[in-house]
Amino acid sequence: MSSVITFLLNGVEQRVDSAAPTMTLLNWLRYEKRLTGTKEGCAEGDCGACTVALRELGPRGRLTQRTVNACIHLLPMVHGKEVVTVEHLTRDGDLHPVQKAMSEGHGSQCGFCTPGFVMSLWHGYETGAPTDAGSVADQLAGNLCRCTGYGPILNAAQVARDLPDAPSDKPDARTRLKALDAGPLTYEVDGCAFWAPQDADTLAQLVETHPDATILAGATDVGLWVTKQGFAPDKIIYLGDCADLAEIEETLTGVQIPAAVSHQKAMSSLAEMFPDMGELWRRFASEQVRSAGTLCGNIANGSPIGDAPPALIAVGATLTIRKGAQIRHANLEDFFIEYSKQDLSPGEFVQAVDITAPDDPMDLRCYKISKRFDQDISAIMAAINIRLRSEKIVEVRIAFGGMAATPKRAKAAEAALKGKPFAEAAFKAAMDALDQDFAPIDDHRASAAYRMKTAKNLILKYFVERNFGEARITGRGKVLAQDVVAG
Repeated sequence: MSSVITFLLNGVEQRVDSAAPTMTLLNWLRYEKRLTGTKEGCAEGDCGACTVALRELGPRGRLTQRTVNACIHLLPMVHGKEVVTVEHLTRDGDLHPVQKAMSEGHGSQCGFCTPGFVMSLWHGYETGAPTDAGSVADQLAGNLCRCTGYGPILNAAQVARDLPDAPSDKPDARTRLKALDAGPLTYEVDGCAFWAPQDADTLAQLVETHPDATILAGATDVGLWVTKQGFAPDKIIYLGDCADLAEIEETLTGVQIPAAVSHQKAMSSLAEMFPDMGELWRRFASEQVRSAGTLCGNIANGSPIGDAPPALIAVGATLTIRKGAQIRHANLEDFFIEYSKQDLSPGEFVQAVDITAPDDPMDLRCYKISKRFDQDISAIMAAINIRLRSEKIVEVRIAFGGMAATPKRAKAAEAALKGKPFAEAAFKAAMDALDQDFAPIDDHRASAAYRMKTAKNLILKYFVERNFGEARITGRGKVLAQDVVAG
């Protein structure tokens, strides 16, 4: 048990005992350590100017590395880990190949965003990420530039690989992290307590004992409450260090994704079961957010416009909900009661989401409607899952986000389709039935009329795609798969 936040910063051990538990990693780096290469642009995890890398030892002692937004990452969350900032990349005055490629290729103008881009590119360099234009664009989706233009920045990823290799300190990092005696964190400053248990049983005991505590996973929501709303809770329980909640488990019927599993890990597993869900997750936030945020957190926070719940509802996902030693299970579609209210009693938390792999696969297709391709909040999220037998619809699940105060199934539209031949008439009837399912609201993302019209068209889109074939084109203009397209 530790009462001091203990971690490595660019290879050097740090011990912090007086910072507020809600201090962000960015503010600590800039104001306490004067490491001003890490910038604040948006303070909400959107622009990527604050990107740093986190290294830690996984449950099996394997060194892992990921990028995060330091502006919304709370300082106690780095306990037991290593933080790498842009200052660490230059050794003895020599630029890292990524820095050289950015500089010599004119990938920087005003320079404000450059350190964040460099850290994302360095992470790709260190992990051997692909360097084709599409892959690098995905990698840099969480980094925004106002003045350079992305061409030279994208080119820098490949140019850096063509330069002489830079020595990596990953072996040393593994040794340093093994030697770091961190232990479970119990930290309190100025009346605010922060607990970071390392197993699910201790977590459950803490949540049951302190039902008024804020449960923290990746801070991709809570971090914004801190930076934008001045949120300062008295108690925080962080579940990200629970090793037994950090690995996806195969079950007899499918997979279980526990509460500490990041979107990035969940995405890889779910894409194998449901390919279209993998493409959806590629459009979910950014690499920095996906590596920090968790699938269970996205569900537990209950946003009506969250991308994950409609897709998971469409495949019949269930939840494992825990209070102390008691476990109960709930259908995900029943978890959302009303706006900002979920089926959780005091002392309960979402321990895992369970997804069944169907013996007789259905055809799931996900449609995210937003104003930009990368890291944008959906105006509408649709997930349509249909099983056919002899060209008759024998099972159908349709779920929408953004159409109601909660993620919700379109049961009238489903009823219009079930048992009918797979034909345009059935889908036109389902479109009409959607008026019985939803009465959308007007807001700054879309009007009610737009939402309803688009939702109906997405139902028809499913029929057209499946019936006539398609050219599956990503938002970057690259054909992923080519079928026969109707003339």
